[in-house]
Amino acid sequence: MTTTSTTPSLDIFDEIEALKREQDATILAHYYQNGEIQELADFTGDSLKLARAATTVSTGTIVFCGVHFMAETAKILNPEKRVLLPDPLAGCSLADSCPAPLLKRRQEALRAEGRRFQTVAYINSTASVKALSDWIVTSGNAEEIIRRVPEEFEILFVPDRHLGSYLEEVTGRTMILWEGSCMVHEVFSVNDLLRMKRRKPDAKTVAHPECPANIREHADFIGGTEAMIRFVDRFASPTEFLVATEANMLWQLQHAVPRHTYLPVPGITCACNNCPHMARNTLEKLRDCLKNGAPEIRWRPEFDRAAESLRRSFFE
Repeated sequence: MTTTSTTPSLDIFDEIEALKREQDATILAHYYQNGEIQELADFTGDSLKLARAATTVSTGTIVFCGVHFMAETAKILNPEKRVLLPDPLAGCSLADSCPAPLLKRRQEALRAEGRRFQTVAYINSTASVKALSDWIVTSGNAEEIIRRVPEEFEILFVPDRHLGSYLEEVTGRTMILWEGSCMVHEVFSVNDLLRMKRRKPDAKTVAHPECPANIREHADFIGGTEAMIRFVDRFASPTEFLVATEANMLWQLQHAVPRHTYLPVPGITCACNNCPHMARNTLEKLRDCLKNGAPEIRWRPEFDRAAESLRRSFFE
């Protein structure tokens, strides 16, 4: 009787490497991609690191293993390059929560009230939302950008209310918060976290700022994925860390700083704590998009205005 292995054939790795050379392509992968895709990537990182890395790419093609708004950002910053996304349906619950027409109506209503404000958009948003925004932030540069907004302006922060409330805490700026949230970070159970902390009293807890406040208040460190790596690397002796973010980040932590032990906050390894959008990208789809030169992110008119906000926020 013949059985079928679920382990990818080594042939597909060789095929992707060959296609990458043939297509003059560079692969970028977010930390929330599975480990096999991260291993194949030329660059891995969080949204800020990858956006900046995209501007240094010398090849004519960028394959972005992430979600749609990330590939859009790479295209906006590299209008002359071909940008491919393995699965065009790889979306984002945060981006979906803030449609540009609703944001525009909210801005118009605030202006009608005579309120002076600037709009700060989390990078987890569509290009159309970025085009309506004054500043774009990632979890890695959000605090710095909020402090750059002049005090005479209110801040309309979209779309993540949890990241927004965290930024209110650390900057002291009161903001008008959009009611969006990340489907992955929303589901952590504080009771399960506290039980785990009792079982592991010496463990350190790290949490992404997209987590709700009741998770963040029990964390030893709050930061984006790049900041998590820097934090755990400070500990010279082997240490246990409880990690509250998307499941694939544990692979990157173990890869980057292998002397430690990383334990998922309860529930992180079930389907509810894996981003289903990130998971749409597979080795097979990565191979096929290189082979076919599609799906491709095409330039759209709103990209021009979005580019202004991105460059002001990331490169000035």
